[in-house]
This record gives sequence, structure tokens and C-alpha cells, in this order.
Amino acid sequence: MSTEDLQKRTTVNIQEKANLIWAIADKLVGTYKPHEYGNVILPMCVIKRFSDTLAPTKQSVLDANALCEQRGLAVRKGFLTTASGYDFYNVSPFTFEGLLSDADNIADNFRSYLNHFSENVVDIIEKFDFDKEITKLDHNGILYNVIQEFCSKKAYMGADEISAVDMGYIFEELVRKFSESYDEQAGAHFTARDIIYMMAELLVAPQREQLEQEGVTASVYDMAMGTSQMLDCLSEKLLEIDPEAQITEFGQELNEQTFAIAKANVLIKGGDADNMRHGNTLSDDKFEGYTFDYIISNPPFGIEWKNEKKTVEEEHKRGDMGRFAPGLPAIGDSQQLFMLNGIAKLKDTGRMAIIQNGSPLFKGDAGSGESNIRGYLLDNDWLEAIVQIPNDMFYNTGIATYIWVVTKDKAPERTGKVQLIDASKCCEKRRKSLGNKRNEFTDRCIDLISKAYLAFEDGTYEDGELVVESKVKDCDDFKFTKVAIKLPNKGKDTENVPFKEDIEAYMQKNVYPYAPEAKVDMKASKIGYEIPFTREFYKYVAPRKSDEIFAHLQELEKQETALMAKIMGR
Repeated sequence: MSTEDLQKRTTVNIQEKANLIWAIADKLVGTYKPHEYGNVILPMCVIKRFSDTLAPTKQSVLDANALCEQRGLAVRKGFLTTASGYDFYNVSPFTFEGLLSDADNIADNFRSYLNHFSENVVDIIEKFDFDKEITKLDHNGILYNVIQEFCSKKAYMGADEISAVDMGYIFEELVRKFSESYDEQAGAHFTARDIIYMMAELLVAPQREQLEQEGVTASVYDMAMGTSQMLDCLSEKLLEIDPEAQITEFGQELNEQTFAIAKANVLIKGGDADNMRHGNTLSDDKFEGYTFDYIISNPPFGIEWKNEKKTVEEEHKRGDMGRFAPGLPAIGDSQQLFMLNGIAKLKDTGRMAIIQNGSPLFKGDAGSGESNIRGYLLDNDWLEAIVQIPNDMFYNTGIATYIWVVTKDKAPERTGKVQLIDASKCCEKRRKSLGNKRNEFTDRCIDLISKAYLAFEDGTYEDGELVVESKVKDCDDFKFTKVAIKLPNKGKDTENVPFKEDIEAYMQKNVYPYAPEAKVDMKASKIGYEIPFTREFYKYVAPRKSDEIFAHLQELEKQETALMAKIMGR
């Protein structure tokens, strides 16, 4: 499905559904503050989604459960999942709507209803810590009204009418509203779909023909999965290539609410919910020893890793036995640790698309953890491409961001090369902003960026007002030697010498003419790595000539004189 079709569907149906659901929050006014609405709305949506999906087979499950009781069967899961048609079920005699028949006991009955879900659903509900909200709603006399609202037609969320993809959009919109009301960074939870589709295209584009011929059997992983929408979108892309694709999704998420949504989503899709795991990816890796065919992720950037420091440093000391052997970034920004986690989990034929901000391109001097991590990618020849995406593409930030494409199995023509793609001018304005998101990738944008990427050559690509520029560089173009220089009676200095240049020749040309007494100290010198992305695409614009500036000032002076005369009535 095209991004335009998805946008239309989102703005018409899904947006409307999300708004109607969020309007239920009106029942919470007074009891809850606006930033607390999500504590009720999000878990209620998950519960109602399960309930509506199970409704058609409800009686079959009750009959199967009664039969198991008659036969004295202790192990019933197989019978009940067969009856429900899903890997989950509910054996409560209540239906969701039936809870309204006993207003006086609605809290007890609601708890009983929830406790009669299968264990995997109970685990999800517990992640929301929802029992205390039931108590609060009941004590304030609004539990009945909230359940009644979720029984209305506007709140129907059964899988027969709302697909997993659509439900993902609805949850995405609800999480965004929740985050905005809390003045929280919504981007900590999810990434806009147009960006995800761009990432998915970069992952599969070089392999499309092979995948079409051979079929798709793939494992996909997101190390900071939020509500699992990146996994959904990548799987959707692979299914477009091969409708019979065998895809296994894996994900880890720290936030309990978004993890619960992700696990619910996978359960209802019929996937293996055990592959969705809760925990801190950096300090509590739930997939140690796993490797994956595709990794797609937007980990947090600008977030310190102080809480994970002890565990991360211990793993760093394990060297190649751990994920963080190449080095550790500064404590104030964890994003390169996620990069290393992804590299450690890539199969030898795997591909990763991961979003980073500008810091990993240049932050850190030679010998620093940041520089060494860049060197780990470059010296192993795993960095395939970096794509700068336009500003104002995310809900919570307008800063420059980049998609890094990493693979351990480069095509022969890409060996020893890195492609830089400036797509900062390849977007279309949204009709209506969503937070800081004012721009988006349309099909035209994705096609143009993909065209530049697949061409793999220096060049500029245009489609109307859309512009993409590509440059192909050697890996060693981003490598330098920080040469230590001794200056008699003046102390020490350093000079960054491009790795491809002979150090002595560089000194003869750039240093000795100005400091003939300088001595190179190679023992104190270090190898460094930097990717000056912005500099590579810098365009020199000559300043205006002085006579043009003078003429312009004269014209402004005339306009000012005329305006003052008009004001004074002359």
C-alpha cells in the first residue's frame, strides 16, 4: 500500500477512531489530570481489543471449558485456544457488555473478567498496573461510565474490522496524545510511519529481486520497539514482496505500557508473543546469543546511560565476548551503545537500518569511545550508507537525523565504500502539523531516495522540487591520524592528517614551513575516525559584490524615506 493511501486512511478512519476513543477521557475529568488519561485509556483499549476479537468465539470457549471441567482435565490450554481461534482466550461467564448488568458490583466483576483471560493476556494487563486504576475509577463512581463508553460502537476494536496495522496506527495516535498531554517526548515511544517505510525500503531494495525469486524467510528485530510499529511496517514490506513470507518478529522494550501494547499486538496477529520481551536492552539483554536477518530501530538519543553504567562497563571488559568491546561513548548519550548492540546481533548476511542524530558522525576525538566505534564499523567495512533525512520529520524534535544502513555482507561493488545521501530536501509539507512533524516522506520521496541509493554513484537526483544528492566515498576517507608534535621551548601540539596522506609529506607541506623545529612523535599519535557529512555536501556561495550591497542599501533608504513621508502625511 502506498504512503498516500496510508495517509488517507489514517486521516479519515484511524484518526477519527483515535479521536473518538480519546474523547472517552471526558469521563475522567476531575478524577484524573490530563497527563494521567493514558493510564486508563491505553489499557482499556488493549482489553477491549482482546474482548472484541474473542467475541465471535466466546460461546465456543465457554463450551470447551465446561467440557474440560466435566472430564476433570487440568491442562486445558490447547482445547481453549483451538476454540477461540487465537493463542489466548477468556473463560469468564461475563462478556464485556455484560458487566453493565450489575452496576453495584462492577469493580469485582470486572476484576473477575480480567483474571479469567489466559495467562499471556493477564501478564499484559499487569504491565499496565491497571488494578489500582480500577480501584480509583470505582471509588470515584466512574468505572461504570468508562466501561459503558468502551461498549459503544465507536470503541469497537475487533480484529475482524480493524487490522493489526490499523490498530497500530490507533495506538500510535493515542500514545502521541498521551505524551503531548504529559509534555513528554512522544518520539521516545514511536517513529512516524513514513520514516519507517523509508527505512524498510533501504533494507530490502538491494535484495528485492532475489527475495522475489527465492521467497522470504526472515527474522526481524527491534531493540527499542515501542509499540512494535517498526516491526509491523518491515513485515508488511516483506509480505508485499512475498505474500507467503515466513517472518518471525523479535523486540525488546523498556517502557511497560508500550511493551504491553506491543505484546498484545503480536498476540492478536497470531505471532509468538514470547518474542516480545520487557527490559533494558543495554543492561538486561533478553536476546543474548541471537542473531537476526533484519534489524530496524530508532533508539533514544541524547539519553544518558548512567543507570546502566556498571553493567555496560562490565560487558565492555569482556571484550569480544560482549557487545561493547570497541569502546564506550560519553555517559551523556547512549545511542552508539544501541548501534553496537545491533551490530552484535546481525547475521553475517544481515542488514540493519538504525536512526541516529548528528553526534555519532563526529563527536569524540581520536582514541575516544565514539571515534573507536566509528572505526569498528569502517575498518570492518560494515557501514554501507548514511542518509540524512529532512528536519521536522519527528513528532518531538526538529533536529537533523540520519538513517545508518549497516551490513556485514556488502555487495562487491560497495566493498571498501560508504555512500552518503543528502535527502534533507526530499520531503513534502504536511497539510497539518503533528507536534514538530511538519514534513513527511511520500511515495515520490521514497522512490527518489531509493533511486539514488541503488545507483550507487556520485550524482544529483531530482523530481520536481524534490532533490537528493549522493556521494560515494572510500572508508579510509573518514580515517585520520592525530599526529603528536613536539615543539622545542613551546610544548606540544597535534595535527589531524588524513589517513591516505603520507605524514612526512603532509608535515613538509603544512607544518615545517611555519615551525621548522617541529618533531613528530608517532608513539603519542592516535588513529581517529570522523564522518563530516555536512562538509561533504557544503556548497560555497560567493558573497554579494560591494556595489550590489550598496545599491540595495540605497533602495532600502528610498523606501524608508517614502514610508516616513506617508506616515507624516506629506
